[in-house]
Amino acid sequence: MNDAGKQILVCDDEIHLREMVAEYLGERGYAVTEAGNGAELKTVLQSSAPDLIILDVNMPGADGLTVLRELRIDSNVPVIMLTAASEVIDRVVGLEMGADDYVGKPVDLRELEARIKASLRRQNTNSVEQSARARMKGTIPFGTCRLDLDAAKLFAADDSEIALTAMEFSLLRVFAENRGRVLNRDQLLEQAHDRGWEPFDRSIDLRISRLRRKIESNPEKPETIRTVRGIGYVFD
Repeated sequence: MNDAGKQILVCDDEIHLREMVAEYLGERGYAVTEAGNGAELKTVLQSSAPDLIILDVNMPGADGLTVLRELRIDSNVPVIMLTAASEVIDRVVGLEMGADDYVGKPVDLRELEARIKASLRRQNTNSVEQSARARMKGTIPFGTCRLDLDAAKLFAADDSEIALTAMEFSLLRVFAENRGRVLNRDQLLEQAHDRGWEPFDRSIDLRISRLRRKIESNPEKPETIRTVRGIGYVFD
């Protein structure tokens, strides 16, 4: 994943630390905004939506844990806490309150960057999974047919039900979860959770051929589940 251009908000009352972190991350392609305390952070959040927040625990006024608690009321933005190296309790409490990670002071910039990348990667993975779950509700069109994901049934254009085996439904579900993505045979087998097949079993081609006869207007020239020569299949 390319993190260039990601918005990072650094909230710390130590101006020299903020400037050092901002300069380091800026040189690596991040867009960095600074805040000196919780009040300034709230002001920044009114006009922007950072991809990640670096938040100091010990700040005057509302401390970092208080700010984190308020953030978590309505935001899932990744938060990396900055803590004094000896304050283990702050780390534990912060993680329990919803922090994604922590970095001890004095800050090692390379470690901080690595933890930023890891947090953004986890956030990206979660977003993909949420999108997949959102797509996996209701019905999905397959050519002129529609797959009812809740009932595990396939219907033709005239609303008549088309018989499906459990494996055929699993394959259609996998294609629906990966719309536009080319899947090879191993990926199809793994995601369909059919442990009874051998990894190189070509019978998946037969299964897809049978599915095409059910969903394609012309199974000999499939347009819904297409073959990508030398790789696998794609639901487009």
